[in-house]
Amino acid sequence: QYEFGFVFPMNGEGERLRDQFNAFLGDLPEGTLEELSAKWFGDGEEAKTMPDPASLKAENGRLRLATESGYAPFEYVRDGRVVGYDMELAVRFCEYAGYGLEIVDMNFDGILPAVQTGKCDFAAAGISATPERKESVLFSDPNFAGGTVAVVLKDTAGDYADAGSAGGANGDVRPELTDFSQLKGKNVSMLTGAPFEELVRSKAPDVGEFSFMNTTADLILALKSGKTDAFLNNNAVSELAVNRNPELVLFPQSLKDGVFGFAFQKGDPRVVEWQAARDSIPEEEVRAVWEKWTGFDESAKVLPVQDWPGANGTLTVAACDSVEPMSYAGAGGELMGFDIELLLMMARKMDVHLDFVGMEFASVLTYVQSGKADIANGSIIITDERKESVDFVEYYPAAFTLVVRAAKPEEEDASFLGGIRSSFEKTFIREERWKLFVQGVLTTLAITVLAIIFGTALGFAVFMLCRNGNPAANLITRFFLWLVQGMPMVVLLMILYYVIFGSIAINGILVAVIGFTLTFGAAVFGLLKMGVGAVDSGQYEAAYALGYSNRRTFFRIILPQALPHALPAYRGEIVSLIKATAIVGYIAVQDLTKMGDIVRSRTYEAFFPLIAITVIYFLLEGLIGVIVGRISINADPKRRKPGDILKGVRTDD
Repeated sequence: QYEFGFVFPMNGEGERLRDQFNAFLGDLPEGTLEELSAKWFGDGEEAKTMPDPASLKAENGRLRLATESGYAPFEYVRDGRVVGYDMELAVRFCEYAGYGLEIVDMNFDGILPAVQTGKCDFAAAGISATPERKESVLFSDPNFAGGTVAVVLKDTAGDYADAGSAGGANGDVRPELTDFSQLKGKNVSMLTGAPFEELVRSKAPDVGEFSFMNTTADLILALKSGKTDAFLNNNAVSELAVNRNPELVLFPQSLKDGVFGFAFQKGDPRVVEWQAARDSIPEEEVRAVWEKWTGFDESAKVLPVQDWPGANGTLTVAACDSVEPMSYAGAGGELMGFDIELLLMMARKMDVHLDFVGMEFASVLTYVQSGKADIANGSIIITDERKESVDFVEYYPAAFTLVVRAAKPEEEDASFLGGIRSSFEKTFIREERWKLFVQGVLTTLAITVLAIIFGTALGFAVFMLCRNGNPAANLITRFFLWLVQGMPMVVLLMILYYVIFGSIAINGILVAVIGFTLTFGAAVFGLLKMGVGAVDSGQYEAAYALGYSNRRTFFRIILPQALPHALPAYRGEIVSLIKATAIVGYIAVQDLTKMGDIVRSRTYEAFFPLIAITVIYFLLEGLIGVIVGRISINADPKRRKPGDILKGVRTDD
């Protein structure tokens, strides 16, 4: 099991906001979270509407929310806005507490630092509340809970009748991997920070290696393209991936076995009677109920009416209302699911009535321990630790499942051109995603052009300070060159954003321009030093003999001869600069690469968005290359036309 929560900084203000958010969750009408889950985890985008953050009144100020938009259905980009389950909760919270909201989209690795340093007030991105993370940040009460499954590609080697409900929508297709032994030497991927290696090794000790990726979209694309053999994720996201991708199917064997239990207060004598009632129900009847609630026929999912006398009274059941298909709130708010129906079957035998009270998973055991409820249910897996606090009635085997890979039948394969057309439509036309690419190109160009201008000016200015051998200027310059050139660019950007400008509300684009200006300026300094060094020292002596000053000698004699040596390398540095801007997503800048990731997270296309990004980068490099090439021609006397060289000079004297 995992639990997602909103993240707040570990300080007084963070505690205040966390408590406000918990109060907001507690005041939500019963069934609200289930309604949001049904809306955002379902198919079709028409019903997935949410309030516009711009409509918030913000009488108590504005909050900045850090997120990573490649984690549908929790947060993703649609029509140029970040939407999703978490985002709607965030907007509702700000409306509840009187805040405005600014959503800051960034790479997942930068989210917790953004909260810790005060760049953002809180964060939401499907963040699991692990003990290690709780040492650094504050977590709200869980807003979503579920289990973990793995996804792998499937194969069409025949019918797969024994897959049962594990196959989900694609249960009639044979998976490529059907046994844990087949994971020997295979690659298993998971989200960065997910602690599931030992869980996999407990079933497949010879698993090859683990790899980690930042988004679920990357995991799915890596799996579909054969870069990995399986990946782990929570059941809600994995089910959505399977429903949207006919290439994926659930693995038939359990990743982790256990037993589901109904919880009673410690020492409750009724446990024995209820266990006997459960054991008296034929297993074929229990299996039929299981297949009903885990199947796809929604019309069959109806609960029995409590039409028995109830001579032994009414018991209160604390029921988790968000773990479909075990225990969840239906469209009308009524609690339903496998757990609910099985409890009703047992209650008929005990001749008692049940009053179900819906709540978060984290609260059900507390209700039983405190005596507010007689029974607790909600996909509760019995563990030794939980048995120390409550007693259990065992009612059904528990399992965490994997999901495996299946190829399309040959007759369903689309033509190559048809696939290209479909990919183009999904990548650019659908939801007007071409606008995202345009926005990304403009951001990339802005960072590149400004860094070129300011970096060139910075490098030239520093060179002028150092060119005559000023000891202090050279010492300081050598230190900063060593510091900037020896540091990975992504580290430099994060230090600038989270440390140097940590307490300043500064735009990520400006930080990117500053960072790339420093690195490009260092490169320009080196190129000028190289170009000037290539000019023969006799040029200085001749100029001084003719009465030229030092400054005039440099600009009129030395620099024109040095530029042809430096410009080819200068053009290469510009190309490198354009490509280096692809990392600015770590500091909440939505450049071209980040926009491509956003589109991939929505389309699950493995190649087309990447190819489109590559083509755009080539075009940008070509455009800037042409401009620099024209400058090179004008600066190199050997490549200039005689008319341009002699312009303004009288040749008829």
